Amino acid sequence: MKELKNVLITGAAGGFGMAIIEALLQEDYIVAGAMRDPKGRNKMAADALEHKGVFIVDIDVTSDGSVTQGVNIAAAQMGSIDILVNNAGLGAGGIQEGFTADDWKKVFDVNVFGVQRMTRAVLPFMKEQQHGLLILISSLSARLSVPFQGPYSPSKWAAEALAESYRTEVSNMGIESCIVEPGAFPTQFIGSLLKPSEKERSSDYGTIKDLPDTLLASIESVFEANPDQSLELLSNAIIQLIKIPHGTRPIRTEVDRMFMGELVAPLNRQLEEANKKVYEAFQMEHLTKVKN
Repeated sequence: MKELKNVLITGAAGGFGMAIIEALLQEDYIVAGAMRDPKGRNKMAADALEHKGVFIVDIDVTSDGSVTQGVNIAAAQMGSIDILVNNAGLGAGGIQEGFTADDWKKVFDVNVFGVQRMTRAVLPFMKEQQHGLLILISSLSARLSVPFQGPYSPSKWAAEALAESYRTEVSNMGIESCIVEPGAFPTQFIGSLLKPSEKERSSDYGTIKDLPDTLLASIESVFEANPDQSLELLSNAIIQLIKIPHGTRPIRTEVDRMFMGELVAPLNRQLEEANKKVYEAFQMEHLTKVKN
């Protein structure tokens, strides 16, 4: 089995992306970092990564044409694409009723359709090589939905179903699909949440309408009380996952040092066992084995 060395990661300009790329470079992986507008609003981040030897590709995951062009450029720069890390994401915060259908479309276009666009663009290269690894950066909120996240949690639930379906469908071509579920981490992600377009919808919610802002205001103190919840925790988990022998990686990896990870882990084990029984019942268990 060929070693997996060439990595394409979306959301390269953000906190998770930067941390993961730094860890990949320290392990001598070849990295292409995808981001929007690397010559404009993300120029500082793009220049810093390029200085470290990262190939920068301009990709808007909400655009079919941008994804196709960017993936082709990344493949040409690195020579191949062995690993795709679907990291780009859009969060949301507020009373759910206030989010319009267009708000939901914005979140799903990045968190679900963006994952599908990137995966479809990368798979032809992986199928030609008969090897590859797909990694979805999801969220513990995909397994335990909490209030005031609007379309965010539903989008992550959908993205996980997408990744899990790919796990079986492409396994016979030597391609493995894995999901990483981080908890909340101190990044700029929290400060860039999509807010409800129709805030007036929450006017009759009483004191509940103030809870989303109250929770966000308290998040900094939560991180201060949990110093182990660092970005290094996530980047190390990604490296460890990649290094696991091909075909034996877990479908889900929880990354959290607070409390949600411990709650979600048993649910994930139960789901894995349920899926195993479903595959056996429909005589599809062979699809759970990744071709080497």
